[in-house]
Amino acid sequence: MIFYFSATGNSRHAAKRIAEATGDRAVSITDCLKNGQFDFAAKDSETVGFIAPVYNFGLPVTVTDFIDKLNLNGGGYVFTLVTYGGFSGGASKMIKSLLKEKGIKTDAQYSVRMPDTWTPAYDVSDKEKVAETNRKADEKIGRIIDKIVRKAKGNFDSRRIPFGDKFYGGYEEMRKTSTLSVSNDCIGCGICAEQCPTEAIEIQNGKPVWVRDKCAMCLGCLHRCPEFAIQRGSKTAMHGQYTHK
Repeated sequence: MIFYFSATGNSRHAAKRIAEATGDRAVSITDCLKNGQFDFAAKDSETVGFIAPVYNFGLPVTVTDFIDKLNLNGGGYVFTLVTYGGFSGGASKMIKSLLKEKGIKTDAQYSVRMPDTWTPAYDVSDKEKVAETNRKADEKIGRIIDKIVRKAKGNFDSRRIPFGDKFYGGYEEMRKTSTLSVSNDCIGCGICAEQCPTEAIEIQNGKPVWVRDKCAMCLGCLHRCPEFAIQRGSKTAMHGQYTHK
């Protein structure tokens, strides 16, 4: 059972690859939150994974909310994996601690670098560069799969930062939906509202409206918009869109 949260497909790709290799199933955290599904039973020999992207050196609110509500019975080998653009920060430490509070002991922590989708700061418009990052990521995921199959134990997060969790405090400010805007290019397709993991968007009069003060700030709405009509600040329009192939 591989739990994952993914806005643009990076963590989903890792989860699907690992689930296929281990004979497990990938479970969307977004779907669980929307459906109110938090009770799970696993076989004592079953591998259980938690895969999430790194947001501001920590975890998305969707992941912390899910773990807070999670009721997991059983399970054998338990691992975490974080996908990151620059550094994994304190995300591995954070998820391990949250799971411990729920009585879930983790056996291994992994991380893999993938394209950084925080386009207010990072550029994903160079498709060849993005493809090369994903090629290297797939190689890394393959090595991680070998360790998971062998049930390796230990902290294999190679890009963590000491005290990285101390930088996480800025995430609450980042989550403000007032920083998001929509242009007249919007065609009212509703993809943004449908995909929003926190259900913070409604289509009103043919346009998306953020009906909550805060969201996960995953930028899934920005990256999945077919007209690239959603922006955050002045730089995202120049930095392009990304979803994992």
